[in-house]
Amino acid sequence: MRPFFRTLTGVLAAGLFAGALVPGVATADAGTPGEGPAAQGAQGAQGTQGIQGIQGIQGIQGIQGIQAVIDWGPCTQDASAECGTLRLPVDWARPSGEKFDLAVARRKATDPGRRIGVLLVNPGGPGDSGVDFAVRRAPAHFSADIQETFDIVGFDPRGVGASAPVRCSQELLDQRPSAYPRNQAEFAQLAEFNRTLRQDCRRHSGPVFDHADTLSVIRDMDAIREALGEKKISFFGHSYGTLLGLQYAEQYGDRIRSMALTANIDHSLGLREFLVSSAVTAEDSFQQFVAWCERTSSCALYGRDVTAVWDQLLARADRGEIRDPADPDQVLTANAITLVAFGRFYGPSWDALATYVAQLDAQKPQTQTAAQTQAAAQAQAQESEPRTTAEPFHAVFCQDWRFRPKNYREFTELTAAELRAAPHMRGSPRVHAATAGCVGWPDEVNNPQHRLRITEAPKILMLHSMHDPANNYSWATNVHRQTRRTTVLLPYEGAGHSVYGRTDCTRNAVDAYLTELKLPDVGSRCAPATAN
Repeated sequence: MRPFFRTLTGVLAAGLFAGALVPGVATADAGTPGEGPAAQGAQGAQGTQGIQGIQGIQGIQGIQGIQAVIDWGPCTQDASAECGTLRLPVDWARPSGEKFDLAVARRKATDPGRRIGVLLVNPGGPGDSGVDFAVRRAPAHFSADIQETFDIVGFDPRGVGASAPVRCSQELLDQRPSAYPRNQAEFAQLAEFNRTLRQDCRRHSGPVFDHADTLSVIRDMDAIREALGEKKISFFGHSYGTLLGLQYAEQYGDRIRSMALTANIDHSLGLREFLVSSAVTAEDSFQQFVAWCERTSSCALYGRDVTAVWDQLLARADRGEIRDPADPDQVLTANAITLVAFGRFYGPSWDALATYVAQLDAQKPQTQTAAQTQAAAQAQAQESEPRTTAEPFHAVFCQDWRFRPKNYREFTELTAAELRAAPHMRGSPRVHAATAGCVGWPDEVNNPQHRLRITEAPKILMLHSMHDPANNYSWATNVHRQTRRTTVLLPYEGAGHSVYGRTDCTRNAVDAYLTELKLPDVGSRCAPATAN
């Protein structure tokens, strides 16, 4: 069995995700004044306000012995890009304590005569690699204009990729219980598993595990700025990367030249609002898919009742009758099928989803035989070598959100609310599992939710799909309400999670702002793409 979030990260990274959530009612779980980044930044010892003493790149000494140098060299993936590391404190409240190496990559501006400065990027997650994005994906993602005028700099956030990655025992991950407990005993089993997994991951990952929160990452971002010798940086963040951008703007707003954010995260949401709004937007994406199939003759389900086909397919999966076409020995659960659909909504890739659903629907009923079950167990038992797997999601997520359902009654009420909001998608498969993974964690949260308090940043451009499958459009409107003097919201009227490259309108808006600081007119909108 593949761990849920490892599978999900691959699906979401393909759409530049990953991070993702829902409608914007402010929160019962929001942090109180004094719990947000501005307050926490003042609490730790010297260095929590940024690394003020670091002056540049050529071996300058920063605070308490931190060496602000990135030793650049050709990247192994692509020698046209540069890679390096920056040695930083694990705990910014103790800058002279234990250190780790933050992985960084850079593509220099292709037209040095037009160079504006540094564009720091984060593609989301939590768990996506900014180094991989800068080295491998940025040339296809960004326009020639952006590549000509900016040094594009990506980094692997602490706990991710090559930056002291969080790792967990594969054997234990394979034992993950259902995220849908049926009674208090199964809820207690889920909580105990999560506590065991957390300790396992801490043991395999070291001290960075306890400091993988976004508040720590934004201090790393400012260390990168210092090491590059830049007084100000520009920033492009997607999905969970928007949380990095917004919190950086709260604490270091005067160090920003420009910032563009797509598929925005609302970090003020309480647990119920988070879950239900995520379910609402997943269900909306399903309805967008159905409407497309009904009007598109090339859809593999054209002419059929798509909703009925889908519901019957999930019912058959509940009975154990559907197998994975790529692995016939693997029985597919309804949750696994909805997860595939969820990933296809990111593009959106409706044609591929329709073909997949039609293929599964055409299967004859099958059930796993006792012999197959025994063979699968024996194959797993033969893997005698203990293995660990990169698994950073919950190390970040559970330290950024105070989501701790206390008992089965509370959790089942939340699940019922999700199902009412998304009867065909059965909630949001990603967000439900994200929340389930925090059950049993300590109540203390490094970076609790709060309403944004941005006071010194320049204008920030926000783009958001009105039919985003993961991050409800209301999240963007709620963030915009919290930061109306600072942010400009440009809605994209189409579907999908990726926004920047969807149309000329979305791309040109970001490019004009990042390069020329030219914002869209108030009330502007981008029409949907003509093809999915």
